[in-house]
Amino acid sequence: MPEPIQSLTTVDDARAFVAAERAAGRRIALVPTMGALHEGHLELVRTAREHADTVVASVFVNPMQFGANEDLDRYPRTPETDTAQLIVLGAEALFMPEVEEMYPDGGRSETLVTAGRLGGVLEGSSRPGHFDGVLTVVTKLLSIITPDVAVFGEKDAQQLFLVRRMVRDLNLPVRIIGVPTVREPDGLALSSRNRLLRPAERTDALALSRALEAAGAVAAEGVQAMLAAARAVLEREPGVELDYLAVVDPATFLFAPDDHRGPAQVLVAARVGSVRLIDNAVFAIA
Repeated sequence: MPEPIQSLTTVDDARAFVAAERAAGRRIALVPTMGALHEGHLELVRTAREHADTVVASVFVNPMQFGANEDLDRYPRTPETDTAQLIVLGAEALFMPEVEEMYPDGGRSETLVTAGRLGGVLEGSSRPGHFDGVLTVVTKLLSIITPDVAVFGEKDAQQLFLVRRMVRDLNLPVRIIGVPTVREPDGLALSSRNRLLRPAERTDALALSRALEAAGAVAAEGVQAMLAAARAVLEREPGVELDYLAVVDPATFLFAPDDHRGPAQVLVAARVGSVRLIDNAVFAIA
């Protein structure tokens, strides 16, 4: 029978739990999430288990990373199901604070960790301030839990890059581990927002992964060929409203020049119905 999970709702509770685990000589992994857990999140927990003795998952829908016209109120919240899944996987603790616990001064923080220039392109251009909100809450979580490792999904590629850069720039004592995107059998990248798609919209959403496949098929022809192939797939799907499509150097997250050689990361964001989805894949340009 699965062991019960330690439920932590306050910063003091979380710090006391971590202190006890540290005193017992245990390595700690943090899996930060916004809940509505799916198989992709569960893979993060499994990976965390490989690198630590104690796994702490957090569930917190962070208002600071949502813009005024975004889906904060619609974002799926399934705390009971999330808890049950974490118990089955054997996570030792779940940190699920209220907004007021994380942001006592009116649900926001006056002190921000800024993402810099790369926080204002691609996802950051479409969602101004988003990555400042992400990095601020991640810094708070790392400060509260003080993990040895923290595990993030590679589907949120720009987020992962910026978190790694922040940890490097601020000399934070944590190792960041990325986990490959988990997909449905038909290629759709798992996302908590997928459950908001109507059946026909879910079919439309497959254009994102098909566009990535098309880009990969012509990688040998270079950046512009990859962009053209991916765009052609997306333009054939009237239910998909493209936000951005780009190829970047995954080592720097700068836009790849036409003569780029080596690893190339194709990023796509689009709105399907009322749901905004992102996806990415890395290919090699010889």
